[in-house]
Amino acid sequence: MDAQPEEKPLKTWSYLTTGARRRPSEYEVVSTGLHYHTRNPAQPFELSPDIPMAEWYKRYRNQSPLRYPDWDAFRDPDEMIYRTYNLVQDGQENYVWGLFDQFNARGHDQMLEADWVAFLARAYTPARYLFHALQMGSAYLHQMAPGSTITNCATYTSADHLRWVTHTAYRTRELANAYPALGFGARERQAWEALPMWQGYRELVERALVAWDWGEAFAAFFLVIKPAVEEVLFGALGNAARRHNDLLLGLLTQAQTRDAERHRRWVTALVEMARSVDGNHAVLDAWCRRWVPLGEAAIDSFCAALPEEGAEAAAQARAATRSFRAGMGLS
Repeated sequence: MDAQPEEKPLKTWSYLTTGARRRPSEYEVVSTGLHYHTRNPAQPFELSPDIPMAEWYKRYRNQSPLRYPDWDAFRDPDEMIYRTYNLVQDGQENYVWGLFDQFNARGHDQMLEADWVAFLARAYTPARYLFHALQMGSAYLHQMAPGSTITNCATYTSADHLRWVTHTAYRTRELANAYPALGFGARERQAWEALPMWQGYRELVERALVAWDWGEAFAAFFLVIKPAVEEVLFGALGNAARRHNDLLLGLLTQAQTRDAERHRRWVTALVEMARSVDGNHAVLDAWCRRWVPLGEAAIDSFCAALPEEGAEAAAQARAATRSFRAGMGLS
């Protein structure tokens, strides 16, 4: 009997480079195949399959109508890992806090127009509630995503949203110091819950935070809500700030837009991968059509309160959000 050639043993991380004779990248090594709770769909955790947590994952992740043979095949276009995220965002934060220090040294807040300062109390400082809702939505995706490479993207996005909360809170304190009689730091919750300009966004995020299916949560937050927030809070509001000589807010929203652009890159890549499976396009498009009316109503109600050109700003924001989705073939 002829001797069979001895098979060479697989090397560490061979599953990452099947069919390719190459060393896996740092991104692949530290990002791929990290979820132990996806190994057995019938029993996500090493406990009874009937415990509430296991039932939750089976219903809202494993039974989602958004399906793919191997979600770990997803790759972040920026190949962001914890080490590089900290390097990149350390630079971003140094820039933002440098802005705060420089403009504070110039007495920037004391030189703002009185009407604009009053507008900021209504339309800017309450945004920390909205940014925190984005943080909660991305944290839910982090928890429920069916692949660790998706989880990582949601994690870094959630961290960025928390940074936006921090930036807004810091500016709130600075404005409170400069204008103690205007209620900065004390009346934001009342504004968020009562002012008409915020009610579209409030309804939008409060409904989305109980969209339990991981795919629908992704579609609601990343395909509808975030674009609706970013085009208005960073775009329209940033432009209005420049017109009213609030260069600090204009530059801050510009810096936050850089974060949003990176988020959209991985979101686009994930949608393109998902759409390669029959049926997923229809599922994603149906979710978008469910959430877009609320998103556009939120844009309209906020922009109606802008100091000028509100209707034009709303039209531009709606067009930009539609263009983003249309680039992925979605409504």
